[in-house]
Amino acid sequence: MSKIIFDTVLKWRMGPGRKVFPYKNIFLCIGLAGTRKYTSVHSGPDTQHSGEENKRTVDNLYKLSVNINKIRQLKGWVLHKDVAYVEETANILKEMGASELTVACILESCPEAFLQEPSEINTQKSIWNLVCPRDGDIVTIIKKFPDSFFAYKSPKNQQDNINYFQDLGLRNKIVCRLLTSAPQIFCSPVEDNKKMINSLQESYLSLGGAEENFKTWLLKLLSQDPFVLSKSPQAMKENLKFLQNLGFHDTEVLKLLSKLKGFIFDLTRGTMEKGVSFTKATFQCSQEELRHMIIKCPALLYYPVPVLEERLKHLLREGVSIFQIKECLNVLELTPQIIEFRVKKIKQLGHEMKDQNLDVINGNKNYFEANYVKLQVRKERPLFNPVAPLHVDE
Repeated sequence: MSKIIFDTVLKWRMGPGRKVFPYKNIFLCIGLAGTRKYTSVHSGPDTQHSGEENKRTVDNLYKLSVNINKIRQLKGWVLHKDVAYVEETANILKEMGASELTVACILESCPEAFLQEPSEINTQKSIWNLVCPRDGDIVTIIKKFPDSFFAYKSPKNQQDNINYFQDLGLRNKIVCRLLTSAPQIFCSPVEDNKKMINSLQESYLSLGGAEENFKTWLLKLLSQDPFVLSKSPQAMKENLKFLQNLGFHDTEVLKLLSKLKGFIFDLTRGTMEKGVSFTKATFQCSQEELRHMIIKCPALLYYPVPVLEERLKHLLREGVSIFQIKECLNVLELTPQIIEFRVKKIKQLGHEMKDQNLDVINGNKNYFEANYVKLQVRKERPLFNPVAPLHVDE
């Protein structure tokens, strides 16, 4: 279970932007946002401390083979606190099944942990046990993502939100993934999350979605971007209204809502209007063509116009035509650096971009490499088979 959670959370946290990932594996690419909430009265880098390190704290860390220099470089202030619970924290982790090496690793990467009272840690453990009964799995999660366990605390809200997600029918494995990747949403009052999910359900049903499919749709949305729950319901409604005013049918708006994922909450009317104007001016398209293009490539709405212009100019400099880009709009999601690298690789095989379908440089790394290998094999393949029999007239 813990391995699946790690793979998921790493993909949620990687990269500067969001990406689409398969629902069955519950993937997502988004960075954590929010404020850490160390609730111990002894915690915090801004509180007063003496000029010397706490000798007892340092000695206890040495006994546990913790890299003190690493802590000094990253969060040296924790070593100056008058009160620390190094031994107590280590014992709790060991009782949960952590090895000495694991304990040292956790305390190095999140030294704020030993500033928290043992009762706080035990309370947090009992909350996580609601969705992850095996202590060993929790230890493995803590080792990878210690902040998720130690930094975000609001016991009443966390427990209420876990119960609410369970009542929605989300499996414990999914709730645990959310708790690991987006702990902030569990610290909010459960009423806030209920309000957002009710708003999502209302919009989903009003756009023609089937009630029996809402849970699956919601799970997919949360797996793509769990932070949608911290956004404004009003912003989503206003953006959906804008799309309807562009002439999109309800079914198309619902499709866009799924494709845009969390972006639908971050967009503004001004950003979308600029994107629409840029698309019309660049591709000389009708209103109907515009709708098809946006459904095909929602990035036309959520990328700022200067970003789209830069990528468009880069493609044109590489010999690509506007028509080619129009036929493969998703290529605009690639950065200039990626475009330059992939075009160079294609040209090394003797191909000119003006003669290629842009699908050859599109997609993620694995997709591009597969296409590149096909082109490479095609180039190296002999024009004829020298051992094949020749059919000649006698």
